[in-house]
Amino acid sequence: MIYQIHRYPAELIDVVSLSAERIVIRPVLPQDEDLTSAFFRSLSPRSRHDRFMMSLREPPRDLMRRFTQIDYRDHLALVAEMFANGREIVIAEARYVRKPDPTVAEFAVSVAEPWQGKGLAGLLLAKLVCRAAVLGVERMVGETLASNARMLALARKAQFTIRPSGEVRGVMLLQRELSAPRVGQGCNAVDLDALAA
Repeated sequence: MIYQIHRYPAELIDVVSLSAERIVIRPVLPQDEDLTSAFFRSLSPRSRHDRFMMSLREPPRDLMRRFTQIDYRDHLALVAEMFANGREIVIAEARYVRKPDPTVAEFAVSVAEPWQGKGLAGLLLAKLVCRAAVLGVERMVGETLASNARMLALARKAQFTIRPSGEVRGVMLLQRELSAPRVGQGCNAVDLDALAA
């Protein structure tokens, strides 16, 4: 079966300078399955556990397929990549997936350890929030472990409310109400310096 992209959102492609490196941020493509898998394998066991909230040594192939074969509307994934020795290396990924209620979307963000604390997670999250709002999402939600201090700090900085889950011990619920961007405001107009955390 051939996977067809009906409309690739090229307007979300962005290039930023981070730690003197040129970083390309773009929507994921179906052919990024191996790159995405390599990214998750490169994470430390702790970072993988924080991202998936369970121990996961090797990302399952069907999961990577679902992570890369998306519709860009109900499921949007962005990757941040750099180029080294003539090849692409994914250093971060962020995504949202709409819930059965299409006004609500759940998000997740992962950043490779050497790139944490440089504002990249905040930049990706801001782009996700903006795009979701443009497409009619009214509330962004997420879950993280109570021990995931970086994600909790990111959520606070991005103006999410944080509260303990009433159902699962050790899990925190993140939520933010969204408002549509101003007319003419693009989702690439995000101040990286203001997001550094």
